Amino acid sequence: MSLLHLEGVTRTVERPDEEPLTILHGIDLEVDSGDRISVVGRSGSGKSTLLNILGLLDAPSTGRIAIHDRDVRTLSSAHRDRLRGSEIGFIFQQFNLLPGRTALENVMTPLLYAHGASFWRRESIARAMLERVGLGHRLDSKPDRLSGGEQQRVAIARSLVRGPRLILADEPTGALDLETGEAVMSMIDEVATDTGAALVTITHDPAIAARATRHYRLIAGRLFEGAEMTDDAAETPTVAVAP
Repeated sequence: MSLLHLEGVTRTVERPDEEPLTILHGIDLEVDSGDRISVVGRSGSGKSTLLNILGLLDAPSTGRIAIHDRDVRTLSSAHRDRLRGSEIGFIFQQFNLLPGRTALENVMTPLLYAHGASFWRRESIARAMLERVGLGHRLDSKPDRLSGGEQQRVAIARSLVRGPRLILADEPTGALDLETGEAVMSMIDEVATDTGAALVTITHDPAIAARATRHYRLIAGRLFEGAEMTDDAAETPTVAVAP
């Protein structure tokens, strides 16, 4: 059973007084537990739109998305929200931390929507996750007292605290220096490996993309398999079909 499956997915937006704009064209992609996938694309290639669809934040105009072999179109909005909260973790270039809250309070936030033991044990779970990312000594620090690398580690802890099966990383090292970025990616890889989660990294950085085991390029809204493709490949495209 695949974790997430996209088949023939397109995304078109209406524009006032202009023709509709198609951002994604016929995307096919299968994501299984433990996968390490990179998607590289230039600005304007459709990376953010693809991320929103993978994360169930947006719906395709045509095509099919299935999570655990269930067609997302058959799920209620509330069910999709619950799936997103429990199954998918987001790591963004901008850390999006709550400025007036401590590191511990930031990481606890997703657990406010959990149920049962995860809700009642939210503080101890958040503490353990911050320890795991090396910030056990910074529990009471607010974002303005943390370095960029520390803020990103808090954001990572927050995204992983509910044990998601799919981690979506959108330019996760874009706001970090090279050394810190490498350390952060190693940490994300380690946590994903320990939990068996799939990791999809959307980036413009070939070095970050090279860490994956399956590589794709997004060119003008079309997904191509292979890390070495150039824009010239768009002349004779072979749309990626997941193994």
